[in-house]
Amino acid sequence: MYQYDSYDQTLVDERVAQFRGQVRRYLAGELSDDEFRPLRLMNGLYMQRHAPMLRVAIPYGLLSARQLRMLAHIARRYDKDFGHFTTRQNIQYNWPKLEETPDILADLAQVEMHAIQTSGNCIRNVTADHLSGVARDEIEDPRIYCEIIRQWSTFHPEFSYLPRKFKIAVTGATHDRAAAQVHDIGLNLVRGERGEIGFRVLVGGGLGRTPMIGHVIREFLPQRDLLSYLEAILRIYNQYGRRDNIYKARIKILVKALGPDQFRDEVEAEWAQIKDSGLVLDEVEIERVRRFFAPPPYQADAASDLSFARWLKSDQRFAAWVRHNVAEHKVAGYHNVFVALKEPGVAPGDITAAQMDAVADLADRYSSGQIRATHHQNLLLADVRQADLYPLWQALETQKLAAPVIGTLADMICCPGLDYCSLANAGSIDVAHQINEKFDRLDYLYDLGEIRLNMSGCMNACGHHHVGHIGILGVDKKGEEWYQISLGGSSENEASLGEILGPSVPKTEVANTLERILRVYVAEREEGERFIDTIRRVGLKPFRARAYAPEKESAAVDPARILETDAA
Repeated sequence: MYQYDSYDQTLVDERVAQFRGQVRRYLAGELSDDEFRPLRLMNGLYMQRHAPMLRVAIPYGLLSARQLRMLAHIARRYDKDFGHFTTRQNIQYNWPKLEETPDILADLAQVEMHAIQTSGNCIRNVTADHLSGVARDEIEDPRIYCEIIRQWSTFHPEFSYLPRKFKIAVTGATHDRAAAQVHDIGLNLVRGERGEIGFRVLVGGGLGRTPMIGHVIREFLPQRDLLSYLEAILRIYNQYGRRDNIYKARIKILVKALGPDQFRDEVEAEWAQIKDSGLVLDEVEIERVRRFFAPPPYQADAASDLSFARWLKSDQRFAAWVRHNVAEHKVAGYHNVFVALKEPGVAPGDITAAQMDAVADLADRYSSGQIRATHHQNLLLADVRQADLYPLWQALETQKLAAPVIGTLADMICCPGLDYCSLANAGSIDVAHQINEKFDRLDYLYDLGEIRLNMSGCMNACGHHHVGHIGILGVDKKGEEWYQISLGGSSENEASLGEILGPSVPKTEVANTLERILRVYVAEREEGERFIDTIRRVGLKPFRARAYAPEKESAAVDPARILETDAA
């Protein structure tokens, strides 16, 4: 992974010292709230419902064991003993004291971490596929280019005060696991006619109040032109993006207003003026950064161990975990292991300090000392030898981090909602608990197959509800919490925005409504068909017909009986 040089460390240390002085002056009354606001946002500090919230950057989701131990220390020392991993591959602390935030940033700086540009109208933390470098369908490791973009964009003087926040995602595989199509800029690594590496460039995607799928403005951008082309896009946005209306300030609104073709023409004209400037990305620089992401020394005989097959046959619980929480690896004999932050009764994405320490120890033992944060609020240990899967599973079970639910309904995305966020209209965490209690039978979840359930407490869509196979949005109705349900969203290759099913439902009816939706799916699906595929084939009409019509059976019916009922 990338290691700071003296310039990186100096920049971060100087920012800590600057912010310490700013906090001191604010607490002394020398800075007003309006003066302090942009300063704290530059350092990832929000004022939430009950306390400040600090968002810490995890570039492209990659952590060392040493860094995770520091995050555990911060949770223990400055928060309420836990942190919250987000869909942006970052971590948030919900209970720090304002006067102690400079101390947190100083501790982070000791392990090459910071909170710079995790908020405010700037280029945010660049995200990537959590299987970067280890996926079988990968063209090239996207983290190389994420790091190059990070270095280019950090403290960029021209892009410190953009019209609105700006998010970039890079994916290097044929299967998009980075939601590139719903980012301000999405970059897909592709090969040209002669096999050379380049980028397919999408612009104008995003969720929130006005969700949109991005538009392709270049099918192939040569490697050397990456930074100059990004600079051209940002310059056009900075010049023409709206600043008079916060709700119309994102680049997606500008792209829609101009139209993708005119926007492309503006970018190409700007790019023509700067493409041969000092922003040319040469192979020497790419190779310099590539060396930081060299793979670990894999063992040639890692696939020869026989104990894995024995445990797989003799322990059904282990076998279920392998089926759902273990992904294939590009090297024979190695696997990628999801660490599930989806224990029933715990907010999705939450992890305690003790659990962080445990995962750091396991990463050192089984995963080359590295941990990845995923877009679905889980962690991932890559490069795990097949022979190590069983002891790793046992250790994760002890820590309650082995729930075998990855990709199922229980692997839901959930924002903090009304429990913490000052912008939220409704709770999310308690609805997640309600859904977990309703659908607590693993055999039923497994029969339903892959379902992406995403939930947000407001229109800002931190829970990515627009691109969930099932999306849930909390809304306020005269002081009461109601929930709007959408179906058919996806953030993967065939990206789509979910369509609202019908009227919102009261909080007490969310899980019951989901139950009726899933009854329709079980009745309508064809052999081997996923939930999203059934939605796309039959449309919303049969789901609307039954979602709002309670069955004669009790709402408390055992979900496992749904299969029997519909099969009959």
